[in-house]
Amino acid sequence: MNGRYEMRFAGSGGQGVILASVIFAEAAVIHGWRTVQSQAYGPEARGGVSRAETVLSREPIWYTKVTRPDFLLALTQASLDAYAKELAEGGAVMLDDSLQLPEGLDPSRAIAVPVLETAREKVGRAFTANIVAVGAINRVLRLFDEDELMEAVRRHIPAGTEEINRAALEAGRALITDAQAEAFALKRE
Repeated sequence: MNGRYEMRFAGSGGQGVILASVIFAEAAVIHGWRTVQSQAYGPEARGGVSRAETVLSREPIWYTKVTRPDFLLALTQASLDAYAKELAEGGAVMLDDSLQLPEGLDPSRAIAVPVLETAREKVGRAFTANIVAVGAINRVLRLFDEDELMEAVRRHIPAGTEEINRAALEAGRALITDAQAEAFALKRE
């Protein structure tokens, strides 16, 4: 990663996009980078619009807001439609494969993966969709070592859920082929 990298995670309340953002911020701290994490959601605790953002940097972060995300995770059509147009030039989007790409979004910068289905069907727990997404995102972007990412997850999950969350991370990684990872790789230096 060179310089500042802005990530936005979007979906509906209850999908865990805030926790996914927190996990990437925690992994950055473990890795020795600087980071800022923020979140916004509607008044509804579950089902309302939810957005979280993480800024990663090797240098001091002087402006803490995400303005033009380099990466977007979208788990609902409404969040994809709202935020895809704000991507930075060359930015990438990961969307659940149940969603439709909005007009004007370059398909070569989008990767559709069955995040929600994988959490339900392969992991066996719909609430792990955020951790499935974290595994897929990290496989694509190559930001952190697997051990760093698992440690970040471990620091933010309830005791006793380590194995289900490890399975969700692995299921997310498995969604991404080597070719996809190569096409979307953010090279670490």
